[in-house]
Amino acid sequence: MCKRLPGLVCLVLVLGLAGGAGAQIASNPIPADGGEIEQNRVALGWTAAPGAASHDVYFGDNAADVKNGAAGQPVKTDAGWQAKSFAETEREAGEFAAALIARGFRKNDVVAVLAHGSANWVIGEFGTLLAGCISVPLSVQLLPEEIPFRLNHSSARALLVSRHTLDKALAVLDQVEDKALQLIYLEEEGAEQALAGQAPETRRRFHSFGELLAEGRAYLKEHPGALSEVKEAIAEDDVVTISYTSGTTGNPKGIMLTHLNYYANCTDGVTMFNVPEDFHTLVILPCDHSFAHTVAIYAALLRGISISFVDSRGGPMGILRSIPVNLTETNPSFLLTVPALSGNFMKKIQAAIAEKGGIIEALFEAGLKAGRRIHGEGYNRPPFPVRAWHTPVYLLAKWLIFSKVRAIFGNRIQFCVGGGALLDVKQQEFFLSLGVPVYQGYGRTEAAPVISSNTPRVHKLGSSGRIAPSVQCRILKPDGEHARVGETGEIVIYGENVMKGYFRNPEASAAVLRDGWLYTGDLGYFDSDGFLVVVGREKALLIAEDGEKYSPEEIEEAIVNCSTLIAQVMLTNDQRRYTGALAVLDRDRVQKELQKNHPDSADALFGQINASFYGFSRDAYYSRRFPGRWVPATFRILKEPFSMDNRMINSSMKMVRHKIAAAYAEELEYMYTPEGGRPDNPENLQTLREMFDLA
Repeated sequence: MCKRLPGLVCLVLVLGLAGGAGAQIASNPIPADGGEIEQNRVALGWTAAPGAASHDVYFGDNAADVKNGAAGQPVKTDAGWQAKSFAETEREAGEFAAALIARGFRKNDVVAVLAHGSANWVIGEFGTLLAGCISVPLSVQLLPEEIPFRLNHSSARALLVSRHTLDKALAVLDQVEDKALQLIYLEEEGAEQALAGQAPETRRRFHSFGELLAEGRAYLKEHPGALSEVKEAIAEDDVVTISYTSGTTGNPKGIMLTHLNYYANCTDGVTMFNVPEDFHTLVILPCDHSFAHTVAIYAALLRGISISFVDSRGGPMGILRSIPVNLTETNPSFLLTVPALSGNFMKKIQAAIAEKGGIIEALFEAGLKAGRRIHGEGYNRPPFPVRAWHTPVYLLAKWLIFSKVRAIFGNRIQFCVGGGALLDVKQQEFFLSLGVPVYQGYGRTEAAPVISSNTPRVHKLGSSGRIAPSVQCRILKPDGEHARVGETGEIVIYGENVMKGYFRNPEASAAVLRDGWLYTGDLGYFDSDGFLVVVGREKALLIAEDGEKYSPEEIEEAIVNCSTLIAQVMLTNDQRRYTGALAVLDRDRVQKELQKNHPDSADALFGQINASFYGFSRDAYYSRRFPGRWVPATFRILKEPFSMDNRMINSSMKMVRHKIAAAYAEELEYMYTPEGGRPDNPENLQTLREMFDLA
């Protein structure tokens, strides 16, 4: 059992702080006379320090949920949105834990999860922890051949699956070393149909979630103290999850995060954002994504945040179509996002406004410009006369247009938090002007994951915000010396959020953990206002002929966000005389351009694409920002986008650069020939002819 004070309590005990996510969440009001305190105290065994306030821990219940108007509707089903209270979530998690114990699962046994987000996903993981076991959240985007290593390396004894992941699991079952691995189907119904045609041995290993909950209820009647016994054996440095990296180079590494890691990081998060108890969010990121895992699922326990899950019944493509509908249905207070998603939102909004044209488009653009002049970079605001001068136009655009655009997110959205990759400053300016700011943060899964973030109270566009309260951060130069303000070096952190290590990989652990400090492999610097600015991954750097290095991410974001016709771009320079790029077109926008302006040849269309590609160079912010040697001198147009299907985008929606480089090795080499060294090369023109049936 944990020995420290409540500030460092084990996560399994902290589950009682609000009772369990994936639920309709609200904290019980504290009675003035304290009369209800004992009966509401969490059964998971919160142990308060001497003198601690008696209101530290409560479950929400249905009555409180209704009273507080909570909108927690975790999962959309054929019958509509189905909600669970914290109390229901705690009870079912306990039942699932009891079922695992009854089946012989013991402390540190592993249960993996390969499923789309749902209340049962969360209940399954919480139950795993209550049984003293370890959860291994797996990306639903994994290819079948990527699953066995993770199951075998972690020695998983059970795998939780959902409707759209069951086939993947069944396809690799014979490659799993543990021939007794149990498959647990998280859906409420359809188990028999899912097993149609399966061999008897497979059917014996398959169990429905409801079946296990029933087993757990029966076991708890006979062994009412079973969960308490497990709780007593839990320590704060026990491992909660093993999260596998994408494995972009070699086998993936399993990141071990502890109860203390999660508790420290969740506490930092709710403190930084001063989260109230009536917040609600729609989880649009996968539950295995470390950002969503910590901030949505676990931080919800500290503040009674109600969470809903995007409708996944239609599979991966259905999820993308469901997001706009689910936003208005669930009406979130805030969202967690990644640059790829927020960038997609931005481009769709811009395209819709462009279709309106005329005075609407003109006022929209004027309002955005006025918003940029009023807000500045957020921390050092422009002088009052400047703000006053632009306020009338901004207010007019806000009243007539921005308010309608903002309604896409519901009527109570306050902000979004962006993580996972570099968020371009133009995206930040765009959403801040609309009234739906996206606050950029920075983290690593190895840090549970939040290291820094901008917040509503303190933010600066172009930065990754201030360091989290419990985290220490240094910027180290290659020689180990501390970098000065504004000087780039490796980001190195220390804190209770730093992982325990890589599972069964002491060599990799030793390479990044030194005296408790985590060497992130990311480059950045502190600016004069104390904000962390992340430059990029050291492994992703461009390298010129003379050995000079530069991070490509900001240039890539600038190209995509300033272009109406470019959807994706990856820069390349591996000790070459100039920088090149692989570019993916936005086919829909190009088709509309063809219909609007009727270019009659590939040459004419290419002229428009070329102008769009270099559109960032005409932007006041970017025009002098990038050294010329790193701006692409040429680019190669690709016929297919980078996607999860072709393994060029990972589950965090980041480009897998080495796979892209390997797949397009010939195209990359072509750019450094005399013919390919100019953008209007024959290969680009031929690609346009084939893609759009041009002369």
